[in-house]
Amino acid sequence: MKRRNFIKLSIATCGALCLPTTISAARLNVGEIDFSHANYTSNAAQTIVVFLYGGASQLAGNLTNINEIKQKSQSSYDSYFRGITQTKNGFWKEAGGDALEQLVDNGDMTLFRCCYSERREREGNKAHGVCVSQNQRGSFDDNASGIMTNLAQIFQANNIVNENTLMPFVTMEGESQFYSDGSSPIPKYLKPVGIEENFENPYKRNMLRRWFYYTDTERESAPNNYWKDDKEGGFDPKLDKRIDALAQRVNKEGKIKSAFHKRVDLNTFIASISALPTPDLGADAYPENNPFGEKLKGAIKILTRNPETKIVTIGTGGLGGWDDHNEGRDYVKRSEDLFIALKSAMAHLKAVNKEQNVNIMVFGDFGRNVNLNSANGWDHGNLQNLYVLGGKGYFNHKGVVGETVIDANGQVNRLYLKPKSGSYQFEPLSIAATLYKIYGINNPQILTDNNGPIDQLLS
Repeated sequence: MKRRNFIKLSIATCGALCLPTTISAARLNVGEIDFSHANYTSNAAQTIVVFLYGGASQLAGNLTNINEIKQKSQSSYDSYFRGITQTKNGFWKEAGGDALEQLVDNGDMTLFRCCYSERREREGNKAHGVCVSQNQRGSFDDNASGIMTNLAQIFQANNIVNENTLMPFVTMEGESQFYSDGSSPIPKYLKPVGIEENFENPYKRNMLRRWFYYTDTERESAPNNYWKDDKEGGFDPKLDKRIDALAQRVNKEGKIKSAFHKRVDLNTFIASISALPTPDLGADAYPENNPFGEKLKGAIKILTRNPETKIVTIGTGGLGGWDDHNEGRDYVKRSEDLFIALKSAMAHLKAVNKEQNVNIMVFGDFGRNVNLNSANGWDHGNLQNLYVLGGKGYFNHKGVVGETVIDANGQVNRLYLKPKSGSYQFEPLSIAATLYKIYGINNPQILTDNNGPIDQLLS
């Protein structure tokens, strides 16, 4: 994440303390919410959401129909891919299947193969923008507020969070519709704090530099530059403390004074996260040069260090990240990196005794069809996998849930996976309902267009 975007998001936590605290409904009537403090406290839930922007193919977690797919596909799977081997549970070995097998064998994960939208199928909707918006808002209403915005307002109304709560929501992806306001803005202190995986600290004053004009001689060697950075510059630690002391002395009691005090707390806190060591995970150590692993490691450090942080959202690249219309081989390596990182993350949670309350949910826009097109990729589909890890204090992991069949619709380039008749399936909005449920909301369906939580996970 670029520092300027990082600071723009992070400034909400401090700067917002200077703003009025009146809360707007943002299309949410908190009076309708049946909130259970007992369930919220019992679960002590914390969540990492990994959103696969672009719509990841479901094949890494579901090769059970591969023989029929190969027969009907436009292009040859065997000729194009360097390996397409099924594991015992029908995972794609070369695309991280061994890591998925370990997660299932250890009882650490449930893979749902039939996250499928009947409504989108009726409406013929497989567009990125609309599907991302609906999945991140937990509603088919594109003007609704985001899932995390709803949670923030419910927490605030039930005295779970206030302006002094330390980073209740964190984003490691920048801005997203998980945090959309809906029709009305909410207080800035309920907005997420932006942090990147290397814990660059926006609250530390010594990021400032002194700047000087180049001399004429220097400009000749760098004709497009008119300024230079004096790396020796920045705030002296003594000056830093004097400014904080001055702020406390001259400002009246209220928001401005609190904001200066909050900056000190956040500066100290983020520095402490950065210094937090990663436990020795042995064979499950995070792989090197794996961006997913770095983000997951960072998210777990935040949650371990700060029980007030409830949700961390992680993106996996921009829109094109999983939009594999061509060159499907890239998907195989990317999937392997993701699932190996998730295996390490689960080992990390166990090492810090957090597997009971921290859960990880992995999903995206939608799935893809299974016809390998002329560009050796897949076009948009409607069935996706949902991977749920951890949260063992409130989730009952079932391993693999759901069966699929092929629907060719009489067209080779419209080769889709759909839920098998009688198989357990749910709308993507049920993911939001499940999140609401584990955070103490007994009637989440009023926020998710009557789609209830995933009962197979909660029973």
